[in-house]
Amino acid sequence: MKPPRGRRGRPAPTGPRAKFSQLLPYLFEHKKVLSVVIVLSVLGAAASLAQPLLVSQVITIVQANDPLGSLVGALIALVVISGLISGYQHYLLQRTGEGVVLSSRRKLVSRLLRLPISEFDARRTGDLVSRVGSDTTLLRAVLTQGLVEAIGGSLTFIGALIAMLIIDPVLLGLTVLVIAVSVVTVTLLSQRIRTASTAAQVKVGDLAASVERAISAIRTVRASNATEREVAVIEEDARGAWRMGIKVAKISALVVPIAGIAMQVSFLVVLGVGGFRVASDAITIADLVAFILFLFLMIMPLGQFFGAITSVNSALGALGRIQEIIDLPAEDQFDREIAPLAMTVGAANEKVRPEAAAISFENVHFGYAVAPVEIDAATDAASPVDDTADSAAATGPRPVLTDVSFSAPRGLRTALVGPSGAGKSTILALIERFYDVSDGTVRLGGLDIRSLDRTALRAQIGYVEQDAPVLAGSLRDNLTLATPDATDEDCIKVLHAVNLGEVLDRDPAGLGAAVGESGVKLSGGERQRLAIARALLAAPPILLLDESTSSLDGKNEQMMREAIDAVAADRTLIVIAHRLSTVVDSDQIVVLDHGQVVGVGTHSELVVSTPLYRDLAKHQLLV
Repeated sequence: MKPPRGRRGRPAPTGPRAKFSQLLPYLFEHKKVLSVVIVLSVLGAAASLAQPLLVSQVITIVQANDPLGSLVGALIALVVISGLISGYQHYLLQRTGEGVVLSSRRKLVSRLLRLPISEFDARRTGDLVSRVGSDTTLLRAVLTQGLVEAIGGSLTFIGALIAMLIIDPVLLGLTVLVIAVSVVTVTLLSQRIRTASTAAQVKVGDLAASVERAISAIRTVRASNATEREVAVIEEDARGAWRMGIKVAKISALVVPIAGIAMQVSFLVVLGVGGFRVASDAITIADLVAFILFLFLMIMPLGQFFGAITSVNSALGALGRIQEIIDLPAEDQFDREIAPLAMTVGAANEKVRPEAAAISFENVHFGYAVAPVEIDAATDAASPVDDTADSAAATGPRPVLTDVSFSAPRGLRTALVGPSGAGKSTILALIERFYDVSDGTVRLGGLDIRSLDRTALRAQIGYVEQDAPVLAGSLRDNLTLATPDATDEDCIKVLHAVNLGEVLDRDPAGLGAAVGESGVKLSGGERQRLAIARALLAAPPILLLDESTSSLDGKNEQMMREAIDAVAADRTLIVIAHRLSTVVDSDQIVVLDHGQVVGVGTHSELVVSTPLYRDLAKHQLLV
């Protein structure tokens, strides 16, 4: 594990800013429900606006000593109807808000899992998780506490404004003057809210990334006595999130009381001036009471409007971080420009030339196009794709492979050997098209792999990574990742082939046995064997094995080789190994050094022809 970096490599607490128009598609997805909400808002506004008029009539009738008749009953009915409408409207808004959160999460996850691998190299896992979990939640508030309520409240506001104009234009003018000052103040504060909210979400992403970083390597942290240092790093990120949260709270605290102050000042002005106008017979007491009630009805939507400004600006800050990911190009977005007629699985099988090498590299050049800070940030959340990535992190983009040419014959075993940092894992990554070559060509069966649909390409390949990742879930979930239609019998057979039968036996759930987060319930060797079993179950024509037996003891390694040999009789294997003893019997060995091929041949040939290979063999007592 790398030492804590403190603030090094962290992004500044700013982020992309979304436009208000980018919120609209999320709302339009629920336009039918929102139409009902707007209708309810109109009805609710009408019911609310009718109440002061009825109260005014009641006062007038009481002053005249006339019978009230059904006015009191009508007033009670209006209050009840208004409450029912408000409750149902609130439910619909909450439901729609959850729908917006679901929609945004689906879009975000759909794009997230289709991003180029280079994006995951440059970003922290915890920050990406925070965008899915935390940022999307803020979009709910724009509906439940913001935009739609403000739209509904505006109807009440306008209705009250008209009624107040009819009752007394003078009192209305004084009221509008007070309210205008408060609106201008809130508008000036709104931009600060959006900026602070965006920064706060970035800080929350930093915190999530730090927590994920420490938990994912908790055993290493404990063994290194680094717990206190990691706690300090996480606490600093937590304090950073707290500071930005306090900043948002301070600005919001300026906004929220403004509506209350505006109402109190307006009420005092109306009460004082209105009392004077009643005394001068300009208006009646009933008119003044009705005006005050309309004032309350007007101020309440004003509070909703101010709340909407806070909610919308917070949502826009979060939406900016969401859209940043959604707007990134998917892994295959530009494939059609490279190969307009990219072949599917069936077409690829028809075009592959049987006499051609299974895999061939022709004058391939490649370098990781990731800036140093980006790689540095990425190392918090994920290990580098290749054993050259650490060097790349130190110097930025630089050549990793230079003029690499070799062929892996069909149906034979080709081994890639060389010192750490030679570019071996990068070669496998290029075959899988996790990255595209900078120059040169990689071919599968004589076809440029860029002419193949990525799904078609990967259907031909089984890939076992160096660290043999295991997904949380069951044995079956992990085995059938590439072959969801595999039967239990096939799964059990392949598990026994890689000597994982005891894993089945020790849990009554069998294939349904949970493997724990990242396969924590399995040993390192068991995780590696499970990854190999997954590749063997798919039975692809090409197998890529990156140090696939590094965690196995001698007995299990021998069983693994026998299992691989059994299924690889008519398949092409490309194997990476540091222990030459595991590949000395390969049909072909490719020796790499500093991203270049320095030798190709069998073990006996390379011992004679290639000094680097001879030195490696001597150090491992093979010559």
